[in-house]
Amino acid sequence: MAPYSLLVTRLQKALGVRQYHVASVLCQRAKVAMSHFEPHEYIRYDLLEKNIDIVRKRLNRPLTLSEKIVYGHLDEPAKQEIERGKTYLRLRPDRVAMQDATAQMAMLQFISSGLPKVAVPSTIHCDHLIEAQLGGEKDLRRAKDINQEVYNFLATAGAKYGVGFWRPGSGIIHQIILENYAYPGVLLIGTDSHTPNGGGLGGICIGVGGADAVDVMAGIPWELKCPKVIGVKLTGSLSGWTSPKDVILKVAGILTVKGGTGAIVEYHGPGVDSISCTGMATICNMGAEIGATTSVFPYNHRMKKYLSKTGREDIAKLADEYKDHLVPDPGCHYDQLIEINLSELKPHINGPFTPDLAHPVAEVGAVAEKEGWPLDIRVGLIGSCTNSSYEDMGRSAAVAKQALAHGLKCKSQFTITPGSEQIRATIERDGYAQILREVGGIVLANACGPCIGQWDRKDIKKGEKNTIVTSYNRNFTGRNDANPETHAFVTSPEIVTALAIAGTLKFNPETDFLTGKDGKKFKLEAPDADELPRAEFDPGQDTYQHPPKDSSGQRVDVSPTSQRLQLLEPFDKWDGKDLEDLQILIKVKGKCTTDHISAAGPWLKFRGHLDNISNNLLIGAINIENGKANSVRNAVTQEFGPVPDTARYYKKHGIRWVVIGDENYGEGSSREHAALEPRHLGGRAIITKSFARIHETNLKKQGLLPLTFADPADYNKIHPVDKLTIQGLKDFAPGKPLKCIIKHPNGTQETILLNHTFNETQIEWFRAGSALNRMKELQQH
Repeated sequence: MAPYSLLVTRLQKALGVRQYHVASVLCQRAKVAMSHFEPHEYIRYDLLEKNIDIVRKRLNRPLTLSEKIVYGHLDEPAKQEIERGKTYLRLRPDRVAMQDATAQMAMLQFISSGLPKVAVPSTIHCDHLIEAQLGGEKDLRRAKDINQEVYNFLATAGAKYGVGFWRPGSGIIHQIILENYAYPGVLLIGTDSHTPNGGGLGGICIGVGGADAVDVMAGIPWELKCPKVIGVKLTGSLSGWTSPKDVILKVAGILTVKGGTGAIVEYHGPGVDSISCTGMATICNMGAEIGATTSVFPYNHRMKKYLSKTGREDIAKLADEYKDHLVPDPGCHYDQLIEINLSELKPHINGPFTPDLAHPVAEVGAVAEKEGWPLDIRVGLIGSCTNSSYEDMGRSAAVAKQALAHGLKCKSQFTITPGSEQIRATIERDGYAQILREVGGIVLANACGPCIGQWDRKDIKKGEKNTIVTSYNRNFTGRNDANPETHAFVTSPEIVTALAIAGTLKFNPETDFLTGKDGKKFKLEAPDADELPRAEFDPGQDTYQHPPKDSSGQRVDVSPTSQRLQLLEPFDKWDGKDLEDLQILIKVKGKCTTDHISAAGPWLKFRGHLDNISNNLLIGAINIENGKANSVRNAVTQEFGPVPDTARYYKKHGIRWVVIGDENYGEGSSREHAALEPRHLGGRAIITKSFARIHETNLKKQGLLPLTFADPADYNKIHPVDKLTIQGLKDFAPGKPLKCIIKHPNGTQETILLNHTFNETQIEWFRAGSALNRMKELQQH
């Protein structure tokens, strides 16, 4: 019998796996490591250059920066069909990053693949499971105790399969990536929707589901629909109270939550140079809220300065040598062009309930009065993966310092979330943290916290109408505190700080006055702060675990009685027949994000246990039949009950079901569980007016059928009591619509057409039952 290593090599060749470690060593012209943690994994600018040259000759036109980086990572640049918005690209990402909530399922799937090691540099970051309650150190200790089983699983799985592990307390995944792993020209995929944060350092960083990450970790070419490119030309320069956050708040107002779907947003123009590197990251981070594949900025002196300050001057020097490939070509074409004059841009605040409802800060108070939104601000929260940089903390501290000088503290509660252990240690050293505490703030753990619903909020009761302002990125109903009556607004950290001091939405720091303790009126001056510390960053505590060179003795245990972790069973294979008499589980009315499909907050503890977390399936979605959440009719018993219970009833009785959705179904987090849960509970198809990109891919990966109405008006033809038959699956082919027979209870029928975006590979996933099943089929052959 052939040695195991030889069998693995043969398998990798059969799957199209790149011989990454060998190639990266032998083909380097200038060997510069990707990161300090992986000294033998080198940046491949030479390969990027070679691939760009091949594609440039083929297309014979100037290329955008997005195209250079994406096409520069093509698996077969000489053969790959390239057409924006139409063809699928087979890409070779440089690395993978996973946060702890999604890493559980990703690693469980990787274990199921049977492969011994990851094929590309990969990391796990523990940031999602730490609940904000009492303050940084206490909350961290509590999280380590509660989540010990999960952290141990992730640490041992990382050690076993060659994945770097960032312990709880390290910081938020995207800040850690910016500080250590992102670089100009990198193609990075991450199991979190805000992975595009790395575009602030000139990389193409894309949020995906865990199954996509498994493909890349297995060394299989990763498929992405060739993105369109939206150009945002920036002129003028930022000044005063206007911040980088206001750029994306403005863009979100222009494009809306789905305006960037299927496209990369590429910022360019003379205004770029007035934005710090971490400010560019803020803009790219929140690009997830417009549905964009990712966002990116061209390499410039701000990025070079940041690389040097974070101990990566060698990468900056190498990027200088290849700079022509890290900026757009003159005369390149954008599918859509937006122009923003930064000198004219005013501070913005977006919300409530959706991140694209944009208001100038000067106008939001009047709008709130007219709409009946609470004016009093109960809590101001700064930080999160979007705005927790040194510069952000410095600008907030500059505002707080002025208030303290006049004897004022925050009228609202005030919380601060450092982005990383390095940021925490540095703002403690430089006095920012103390200033923010003195003005009334509580410094939370280096983690996501309230931004993702990990907030044990005590100051209100559920159902109490109230307003909060945050420097976060997402403000969907119930997102931060599980209270549907919390009106959440997103803005810059300095505006949050000013509003928390004033305590009301009616305050405009550009024009309005505050009254000091001495009774005198004063106006806050626009904050000014260093974009980077003058001294070196303080790294703080060492929180990184290197995977061992020899992992042969490493064990990864999952108890069969665990309530937090569960090994995966393969999904059933397609039976070769059309899907007949599908019962409608729920017809969703209006917005349905991944938070509605698979809630976060207290449910995060079950992210590694598919059956347990499936008890939150669609509990936040509104049923069009009765206007209620988590209340659907059981077609057999005719009783109304919770969505998960009804789905389990159907599964037990062999009744296959379908969900009917509205526009942009599945927007928001990259949450793979929103696709795993309906598959686990017997769902076969999701039919909507349109899908968000990541969720549509996640559904395909799990063997479900994400389908769209050929005529969106057909949404109105389907009623919750109908049954559906999907025809044409035997001849399932790219671009070929499927037929749907709607069977009404009165015996009448009507036929509509359903579109899909499946390519040949994705159709193979459906036939095999899932992408993971298909991978195993390839191994067997």
